Amino acid sequence: MSLTLSLDFQFTTSIEKLWSALTDSSKLAKWVANIHTGQPMENDFKPVVGHRFQFRTQPTEYWNGIIEGEVLIVEEPNRLSYTWASGEKHTVTWTLQDLGNGKVNLHLEQTGISNEQALAGAKYGWGKWCGELEKVLEQ
Repeated sequence: MSLTLSLDFQFTTSIEKLWSALTDSSKLAKWVANIHTGQPMENDFKPVVGHRFQFRTQPTEYWNGIIEGEVLIVEEPNRLSYTWASGEKHTVTWTLQDLGNGKVNLHLEQTGISNEQALAGAKYGWGKWCGELEKVLEQ
């Protein structure tokens, strides 16, 4: 059984600024942080199909602190997809839609989740991160 997480976030920003926050490694480091410590995760993300990347944070007794990924789709500024592997391997797809009046909808779909606990964890994590993303967009 494979579960899918589907979330929507609305931001008051331009689609270009939101795209940049999703694809620029220095901006990603400001909002994709260790859920427990809040420390930014170093990464070598590049919006290039086939690019393999890592997000790194302090390891714990339960986790090595590394998220591995590979970029699958880059359709600037509307769609970005990559694998996201930390134990399980998932696929994360972001779809950006300009709603007009300075509003942008960001749709997240994460597929390949194996159980309800992992689904709840992903929902919590992305919800927290997208709250941090909103702060980055206000800068």
